[in-house]
Amino acid sequence: MFQNFQQARKYVDEHKIEAVDLKFCDLWGRWHHLTIPASQFTDELMEQGVGFDGSSVGLKSVKSGDMVLIPDLASGFLDPFWDAPTLSLVCTTFEADTHDSFPNDPRNIARRAEEYMHASGIADESRWGPEFEFYVFDSVRYESGVNRASYEVLSREADWNSAQEGGHGHYIPMHRGYHAIPPKDQLFNLRQEISGRLETMGGPVKYHHHEVGGPGQVEIETPMMGLIQSGDATMMIKYVTKMVAHLRGQTVTFMPKPLYGEAGSGMHFHQHLFKAGKNLFYAKDGYGALSKEALWYVGGLLSHGAAILAFTNPSTNSYRRLVPGFEAPVNAFFSLGNRSAAVRIPKYANQPDTARIEFRPPDATGNVYLALSAMLMAGLDGIKNRIDPTEAGFGPIDANIFAWDDAKRASIKSLPSSLNEALKSLEADHDFLLAGDVFNEELIQQWVDFKRNQEYFPVRNRPHPYEMSLYFDV
Repeated sequence: MFQNFQQARKYVDEHKIEAVDLKFCDLWGRWHHLTIPASQFTDELMEQGVGFDGSSVGLKSVKSGDMVLIPDLASGFLDPFWDAPTLSLVCTTFEADTHDSFPNDPRNIARRAEEYMHASGIADESRWGPEFEFYVFDSVRYESGVNRASYEVLSREADWNSAQEGGHGHYIPMHRGYHAIPPKDQLFNLRQEISGRLETMGGPVKYHHHEVGGPGQVEIETPMMGLIQSGDATMMIKYVTKMVAHLRGQTVTFMPKPLYGEAGSGMHFHQHLFKAGKNLFYAKDGYGALSKEALWYVGGLLSHGAAILAFTNPSTNSYRRLVPGFEAPVNAFFSLGNRSAAVRIPKYANQPDTARIEFRPPDATGNVYLALSAMLMAGLDGIKNRIDPTEAGFGPIDANIFAWDDAKRASIKSLPSSLNEALKSLEADHDFLLAGDVFNEELIQQWVDFKRNQEYFPVRNRPHPYEMSLYFDV
């Protein structure tokens, strides 16, 4: 939004901005914020930053938690949810004493991934187009205690409401919500308000529609954009969807699998590389109009796919979605148009400026900056080492593999089926992430330890309500 501080300060004065909200991402992928009066938005702040405790958000240890936030002026947007006129700025974290860039800040890692791409000479630009699938519910309640465990979500669209007195009959059966039209689609005004607010805030929207999940699943998709911009847009979209729903008395979740037996929510990433304005992924006569560089990139993604999932699918709930039968990719192969493939080549993206690939396993439970960086590093490793995906056994497979018998399907490499399996894969295969000092051993080990001990084991060790039905009377 701004190229320099003078532009930003002028905007604050001309628009009578009363507060400047400084947003920053913790290690695990959630936004936090700190707000200053507009009078404190000065040249000195841009140089010295605003202090905060980095240990509280996973960035630092308690013994050395002092850090500072410095805004990225290009990320500015007018935040429409505040009563007072408020300018929001996404921040990067720095060391409090030396003011050196903090190496494990997620945005810094993403920036280093792009710098490594430039230094490699392979490409000078990467473009990304995430798809945002999420559920809108009318209410949610849950508890997890020593003697009680339960959750309940309610959706006005759900077919489970059809027997209620005073019903209207326009409900969406399970798995039948794809591009549903009003009155069945009761969320179109909500999506339009979300999209309108996003565009006003500088967040581009390609389109929005109802998704497959009958009880309130929707999708918003953005145009292709740069890596850092895509990460910032993802954080903004998650913020805006939740805030607009909250104002309407509803609630949003990006959980991959909030409903048993219903479609899960992914965050598929369209991606391609450019050099000197030319799309490196395009070849007129290539498979799916893809170049050899694009196929090597696919080879890198799939060769390192199991490890990548530790960042792109880093929750226990991720692996409730990655099961056969729901268009969720559970096998490492690529294909032209096949939505059960880990890498899909969109048939409609076959022109010099549009040819690209789509990595379909990811969901929105991770840190988007780390997920983007991990995918880019894997793809670049594939190009650097010329990993032919066909020679590596990844296809292409243009068939419904779920119609194959077990023996034939077993010939395809599987993706991890649990968070712990993905974490083990990351432990065994992460040298490609260390290239160019983009990631480091410390951060990877911190990520693995936290995810394993704070998420995987606590979920694994708890009795599940369904186990009461299965085993209570044994």
